[in-house]
Amino acid sequence: MTKIAIIGAGSAFTQNIVMDILSIAALEVGTIALVDLDERRLNLAHRLVTKIIEQTGKAWNVISSTNIREVIKGSRFVINQIEVAGLATVQYEFEIPLKYGVKQCIGDTMGPGGLFKTLRTVPAWLQIIRNVEELCPNALILNYTNPMSAVTLAAVKTTTMPIIGLCHSIQNTSRQLAKYAGVPYEELQWRCGGINHMSWFTELTHNGHDLYPIIQQKMSDPTFVAKDPVRLDAMKYLGAFVSESSGHFSEYIPYYRKRQDLIDTHCNAGYNGATGFYANNWPKWRQELDESIAELLQDDKPIEFESSNEYAAVIIEAVVTNEPKVIYGNVQNRGLIENLPYDGIVEVATLIDRNGFNPCRFGKLPEHLANLCQTNMAFFELAVSAVLEQSREMAFHALLTDPLTAAVCSLAETKQMFDELMEAEKDYIAVLN
Repeated sequence: MTKIAIIGAGSAFTQNIVMDILSIAALEVGTIALVDLDERRLNLAHRLVTKIIEQTGKAWNVISSTNIREVIKGSRFVINQIEVAGLATVQYEFEIPLKYGVKQCIGDTMGPGGLFKTLRTVPAWLQIIRNVEELCPNALILNYTNPMSAVTLAAVKTTTMPIIGLCHSIQNTSRQLAKYAGVPYEELQWRCGGINHMSWFTELTHNGHDLYPIIQQKMSDPTFVAKDPVRLDAMKYLGAFVSESSGHFSEYIPYYRKRQDLIDTHCNAGYNGATGFYANNWPKWRQELDESIAELLQDDKPIEFESSNEYAAVIIEAVVTNEPKVIYGNVQNRGLIENLPYDGIVEVATLIDRNGFNPCRFGKLPEHLANLCQTNMAFFELAVSAVLEQSREMAFHALLTDPLTAAVCSLAETKQMFDELMEAEKDYIAVLN
């Protein structure tokens, strides 16, 4: 019987992932173990999963606990989607950097927000890994938590258990590119590789024809560019389209957010680059999610089943049935991308079968694209090492390497901002010496 543990069950991912899993024809029976430290949200998740199971008529059951050790024993798959103290810190991580001119859109991967989320998240994550090693040592670990590269890197540095980081940016972006080029998605061909949120579509073809000239021609229309302003502008100069949304991507390179006139030119509403978009909306989104689940549970109407584009169920089905599937996953490089750091985390095509994760060699990225990735990878290496070595100095050095911070702040200003953030979040971050 297949047992699947979901850690951080109050996450918005849970509903889609569970519906995807229960849509697998080969899995008629199993157990879903839910874990969340928030008892109220865990209860909502438990009731939601119960309703989904009842609707399928399958012989699955659900168990849940705020104590991970009570429910995960014997799990075949462990899905991590935790959020550590996010509600309490999201305004600190936006408003303090803003005082220094660092204008973040999302701030959960790079930038001051990404650094301090790493410092908050990794210690809790490592404790989860220790429990998984003890109680379900044969499990495959599927990580959804951001900062994706940093969280996955922390795992590969501290465990030999198989782990893969999962995002939906490549799935979503490839579909967007098919629409931009005006070709059927099923006929689109591409090669993509890099790091999470900065993977590059180095080839994009349809029936052997390069699609980039078509997209470049469409850029003469300002209304087309406004749909995806940062990524289309970056493609114009860098020669390849990147996997993450315009707003998020604008934080990972030094070109778009260092002056207000550049933000005004290249970044518009919402995920296209609005300053403070995540900090100003995420608490409200979280409340709305809980309210929508509560409303769904009170309603006698059935839940509408729609397949999501998340990879978790694809992996589970491929492993259980040994019917190979290809996804894009975040894994340790080990030479998969030749001109990126050997021990870092890269995002590449990955074959899944009963043997687990089998990442595919990409080769070399164009050097200028590899260089942009390397800057981010250095940031992740320093941030994770700061936690593992309990080094406040190393955490500060990570912020010094951040492209957006470096584009805006002097060394002295960066130090002052770092110290102010450390003081504001001292109750949420383990002591750094």
